[in-house]
Amino acid sequence: MIAGDASAVHLVDGNRLDLLRNGEEYFPALVAALDSAREEVFLETYIFESDQTGSLVAAALCRAAARGARVHVLIDGFGSRGFPERLRRAFRESGVRLQVFRPERGLWMRSRARLRRMHRKLAVIDSTIAFVGGINVIDDFDGSGQLPPRFDYAVRVAGVVAADVRAVASRLWFLVLLANVGRPTGFETRIEEISLRAFARVPRRAGRVRLLVRDSVGHRRDVENELLRCIANAREEVVIACAYFLPGRRFRRALFDARARGTRVVLLLQGRAEYALLHYATRALYGALLQAGIEIHEYHLSFLHAKVAVFDRASVSIGSSNIDPFSLLLAREANLFVDDAAFAHELHASLMAALHSGARPMPMTQWRNIPWHQKVLIWVSSGLARGLTSFVGLEPDH
Repeated sequence: MIAGDASAVHLVDGNRLDLLRNGEEYFPALVAALDSAREEVFLETYIFESDQTGSLVAAALCRAAARGARVHVLIDGFGSRGFPERLRRAFRESGVRLQVFRPERGLWMRSRARLRRMHRKLAVIDSTIAFVGGINVIDDFDGSGQLPPRFDYAVRVAGVVAADVRAVASRLWFLVLLANVGRPTGFETRIEEISLRAFARVPRRAGRVRLLVRDSVGHRRDVENELLRCIANAREEVVIACAYFLPGRRFRRALFDARARGTRVVLLLQGRAEYALLHYATRALYGALLQAGIEIHEYHLSFLHAKVAVFDRASVSIGSSNIDPFSLLLAREANLFVDDAAFAHELHASLMAALHSGARPMPMTQWRNIPWHQKVLIWVSSGLARGLTSFVGLEPDH
């Protein structure tokens, strides 16, 4: 755990919220909720590994199905392309229904269309308990075992918003089911097994706890627009922790405007080069950000995987969406927005602890003196990233 004690309980507009730090808090809570399931489970994840954590979650899903609950698991065809036969067989034998979002189908699907991914990390149990965040079903530690756990967050919510998560998950399940009609999957799944509530519209619930999703039809910019609104309304401080940060001009302008009106802007970004192209392309933005007075801190203690933000220590965004064109304009994402000072203070304290104990500041003097070979990598990566976004047809803003 990066910061402090276990999460406090927050009651907000009929919802009980618990902040979960890293997999060591998230997976025990998820398994406990799965073991309480009596009627229905939906789980969506970009990555579902067959490691110790994946086996633990899979076993809980199988137990729920064996008790008679209708269990639905949706994985991404690229992120979970190595999903093993042993787990497929265990799901099949216990009655867990499995679907794959955009399964791999040859070279074309490995290029442009593959970028349209199901990147959400959601779970909802009996429409009463839900989980939203950025944590995949994968062991918390990197393959070497030498680093602390990945730095990430999720939130457990019990209350009215859990029904919104159920509506979102069941709708996507049904859409993928229709897309997979006639395609061999190894599972016998009938349309009538899905509740008619699957046809429900994506909820737009007003209030202090809101689930927003990103898709390519009616919700293309919902997450991005809400983030921009929160930045525009911030008067004291904006703190963003983001694993992959490559914002377009509109987002950068919002950060510059915030800083110009005297708002402190703090970015906690990936310090380890997990994906070299994104890592160095992000650094191409450092000069302009630092020149505007925006603070940049690079997290080095372990791999940063968080996608969270705190605005004026009063409101929060937490979910699966990175701030890059692929998350904001291509992938299916889900973020929970919470307007609550106590919840915001808890996340803010955790981020500040991580910033001081696991990150290194990047002052302008250090940035100007980086080695020439890193400057070349940054220049090349920035050009490749721009070319890739142009290839997939994203708007000039991005």
